[in-house]
Amino acid sequence: MSQVVTVTGRGIPLSGNDIDTDRIIPARFLRCVTFDGLGEQVFADDRAQLNGEHPFDQPQYQGAKLLVVNHNFGCGSSREHAPQAIHRWGIDGLIGESFAEIFMGNCVAMGVPCVTADPTVVREIQSAIAADPKIDLYLNLSTMQTTWGNRSATVSMANGPRQMFLSGTWDACGQLVAQAGQIQQTATQLPYVGWSQAS
Repeated sequence: MSQVVTVTGRGIPLSGNDIDTDRIIPARFLRCVTFDGLGEQVFADDRAQLNGEHPFDQPQYQGAKLLVVNHNFGCGSSREHAPQAIHRWGIDGLIGESFAEIFMGNCVAMGVPCVTADPTVVREIQSAIAADPKIDLYLNLSTMQTTWGNRSATVSMANGPRQMFLSGTWDACGQLVAQAGQIQQTATQLPYVGWSQAS
């Protein structure tokens, strides 16, 4: 299992409340068989409308690792493609005022932490990044602190997901694969396994 304790890197500010999953990845991209290539299409319609002025297109934010957002980010449909697109663009963690519950759950399942902070802190971080895009952000899930420049602030995350990141147990599929031998052994002791063959 892979622990997620810290995320460090430059940030990208994305201002606005209630940014939904259809804006993050428009529905026409949901027909993909795999998630490959979704990163290139993240915020496709918003980016087209802004003609290169969207933060995900601006050169100073390329290579950013932390996305800083406002209230109720990821609301709307439950499509897993939304966090997949963000992560495949290059984002490894999100700091925001609040997140839609299903969006956050999908992020946890991918190993991408979403932490919340006071709205004034979030706006301060967004302003700091806009003023100096080269500034590094540091998110620590052990201390539940985020640092930028000479400033730091407390962030929040439910204890369950936090412990999953710190212990490396966030990857449910990975846990099953890692325990394949024990699962097979247990299956041989279950009276109903193979029942359909015997009937």
